[in-house]
Amino acid sequence: MKLFRLAAITVAVSLSLSAQAAISEPLTAGVDKSQFDTSVRPQDNVFDYVNGPWIKATPIPADQFAIGAFYTLRDESEARSKTLLETAMATAQTPGSDEQKIADLYRSYMDEARLEKLGAAPVKPALTQIDQIANLHDLFATLGKLQYVSIDLPLNIGVGQDPDDARRYEVGVNQGGLGLPDRDYYLSDDARFAKAREAYVAYLTRLFTLAGEKAPAEQAKTVMALETAIAQVQWTNVENRDPVKTHNPRTRAALPKTAPDFDWNTWLDNAGLGSVAQVDISQPTYAEALGQLLKKQPLATWQSYLKARALDAAAPLLSKDFVQAHFALHGTALTGATEQRARWKRGVSAVNGSLGDALGKPWAAAYFPPESKARMEALVANLLKAYQQSIETVSWMSPPTRVQAQKKLAAYTTKIGYPSKWRDYSALEIKPDDLFGNMTRSAAYRYQYDLNRLGKPVDRTEWGMYPQTVNAYYNPAMNEIVFPAAILQAPFFNPKADDAANYGGIGAVIGHEISHGFDDQGSQYDGDGNLKNWWTPADRTAFEALTSKLVAQYDAYEPLPGKHVNGKLTLGENIADLSGLQIAYKAYHLSLNGKPAPVIDGLTGDQRFFLAFAQIWRGKMRDAALLRQVATDPHSPLQFRAIGASMNSDGFAEAFGTKPGDKMYKAPQDRIHMW
Repeated sequence: MKLFRLAAITVAVSLSLSAQAAISEPLTAGVDKSQFDTSVRPQDNVFDYVNGPWIKATPIPADQFAIGAFYTLRDESEARSKTLLETAMATAQTPGSDEQKIADLYRSYMDEARLEKLGAAPVKPALTQIDQIANLHDLFATLGKLQYVSIDLPLNIGVGQDPDDARRYEVGVNQGGLGLPDRDYYLSDDARFAKAREAYVAYLTRLFTLAGEKAPAEQAKTVMALETAIAQVQWTNVENRDPVKTHNPRTRAALPKTAPDFDWNTWLDNAGLGSVAQVDISQPTYAEALGQLLKKQPLATWQSYLKARALDAAAPLLSKDFVQAHFALHGTALTGATEQRARWKRGVSAVNGSLGDALGKPWAAAYFPPESKARMEALVANLLKAYQQSIETVSWMSPPTRVQAQKKLAAYTTKIGYPSKWRDYSALEIKPDDLFGNMTRSAAYRYQYDLNRLGKPVDRTEWGMYPQTVNAYYNPAMNEIVFPAAILQAPFFNPKADDAANYGGIGAVIGHEISHGFDDQGSQYDGDGNLKNWWTPADRTAFEALTSKLVAQYDAYEPLPGKHVNGKLTLGENIADLSGLQIAYKAYHLSLNGKPAPVIDGLTGDQRFFLAFAQIWRGKMRDAALLRQVATDPHSPLQFRAIGASMNSDGFAEAFGTKPGDKMYKAPQDRIHMW
């Protein structure tokens, strides 16, 4: 996740996150001491100390793969969305209005009786289209046409900002098309991945059977073999983190030189890009190898594969037998969940994915008061001030690079709560009795929306998340930090708590997002959002020396037997966790204005700060989901996010008096200080 805003260095640092002067009742500590595990010392494991009893006593619900602070807020956001949707359904709506669309999409999702009558019928036209592929030209044409629908394909098209000129949009293509979460699931000898492969073949067999396909088991094995071949030539998650290596613009004329066997013209023409003059290829060697696979593999193999991808995408929108088959793989086998999430929750997710702004507008109006936005703006200002001061004092950076870092920080944009303008869905038709058609048209609308941006100036008012999303982000091309309304609640932000807890909670989250602009990826973009080096060679070398230490620290963590955290894959998030915590700590001390922090519940201000940080990562995950996270997710598992950042903090060591022999002790010279 990522978040934050513009560096106005003249803002007074006396601003308080929780506006404490306006609150008459005594402030709470902001940390739940009833969940402290006194058999564990915070000096040995602050995560277990703060969260131990909760973790032991709280079961993961059968319909979830994890539970914790983020998931609790997600459940609350979903419940609020459900209320809004049911109200819209019960109220007469103007045809074509956003209210009509969200009500009818939700209504179509909840109409299970109609879906049972339809069975596989909604997806049959797509399967027929695939059956009609007669030659290689038809195959490339179909791969292009399918870009308009929500099917993950071997090569996917997207529209984003040009890394060389963030003022314009460009067409990019990226690898994809695997039914399992990552290439490691196909290629690793780990028995846990082998079990997932067996489940996947069983799932494909079931899909083909339900769709009335001939020789379903044989087709499933054929698809598995083809996807394994695709996985073998794909780039790793670590390679895909490199913004320079994955930026490979090619003119239309030069595309055949990159991938001679790929029919670029047919593909692009059928994807609505007949006039595009340039394409940015994220993984050129993969595109070349994919072209060879498309040419060499039998046409029938590709037809089975495309049917599998179409059926997988359609399954949650069809009758109960398809839904159950989809859950058996994507739920139970890959996450460990044993029950489907309630139908209404899945319906809310469908509305969010298709009409996120249409639902987000009433959500923000109902659940995000103006005072919450004002308090966030005050906290962001303090954190930016702390970051500005910190850049001036980092020992490993020379003055020329420091000047450029300050320029980038000063150019940050902050977005809090909800967008200043909402997306126009007038071109999207939604019917109350056509779930599959609604979702297909929604996918085509989103794709065409992206294509329509080409040739236009970049819209810097756009958001990449909706207000009802429990998350946050930093966008390097926009040089912006964005905080949706739904995350601005306890335990991240608690207006009744002392500032220490709020700085350790939402303050660290904000600092995390600011820091993404200066992590190993974000630091390669300038303040205008261009992929441009602003570092001296010596400073980059010094920075990479620090990051290599962080890679080694996280490589040592072993969340599952024999499965370690990938320090290179998680590097950017680990930098942001580490730097965000340290910046939030500085900002907290700035907010004290030289006055001592109160002792509350026997805890000093610094102790409450670090305990609150450990508290926001409270949670646990099923082993299958944890395996997937370690293989695919750039975020470290929760406990290591709390421990890994804290043990590098001088403030933590002082607050808890860590010493040699304590498990969270690091000698001062070994602590990693980046920003």
